[in-house]
Amino acid sequence: MRLIQNRYAGILSFVLLLQAGAYYAVASKPDIMPDVRPLASFPVLLDGWRMDRDFPIEKEQLDVLKADDTLNREYVNASQTERALLFIAFFKTQRYGQAPHSPKNCLPGSGWEPTLEGTMPVTVPGRAEPILVNRYIVSKGDERSAVLYWYQGHNRVVASEYLAKFWLVSDSIRYRRSDTALVRIVVPVTDSGIDPAVKTGADFVGAIFPDVTRQVP
Repeated sequence: MRLIQNRYAGILSFVLLLQAGAYYAVASKPDIMPDVRPLASFPVLLDGWRMDRDFPIEKEQLDVLKADDTLNREYVNASQTERALLFIAFFKTQRYGQAPHSPKNCLPGSGWEPTLEGTMPVTVPGRAEPILVNRYIVSKGDERSAVLYWYQGHNRVVASEYLAKFWLVSDSIRYRRSDTALVRIVVPVTDSGIDPAVKTGADFVGAIFPDVTRQVP
């Protein structure tokens, strides 16, 4: 299995190098940046969920993120028994050093350490096949959280950072577009355990996905 994974990574790296050469050959042409609505217009009422709090992001963090727009909210379900934190960072272009920061790198920097990691399929409205998202269980002291995240743009959902880079180069060459969004959901793990927290996260993904798709072109 490891041999297959290494071979896959090697082939993908080679393809990326070839595409990178073509990408820089057309780098003199500016990106076509889509006209998108501000993330502040993202619905406060979703399917079975409502916004409870909106958390402003400090300037120091925004300077590090370099995103063109961000959203950072907490939603609660109708019975007020489950909560989910939603973070979205949108980038109009990745040509000038702007790019999503992978949560797998950012969370340890904030003191959260991954204890379980992998991917999982999530059934969402409007798609015949489930989307694949990253699933992390992180801990800090006695606290634990389930983290689901993915990259979205151009009607595409990508979990893998490798594939996200592949599509970045490919779309830059074909369409002169490098816009993308990072979507991250965090659900606290309670005494009920990890599985219920992951299920809450998956349910929340289904609730927000149609609006995320409309928001991110």
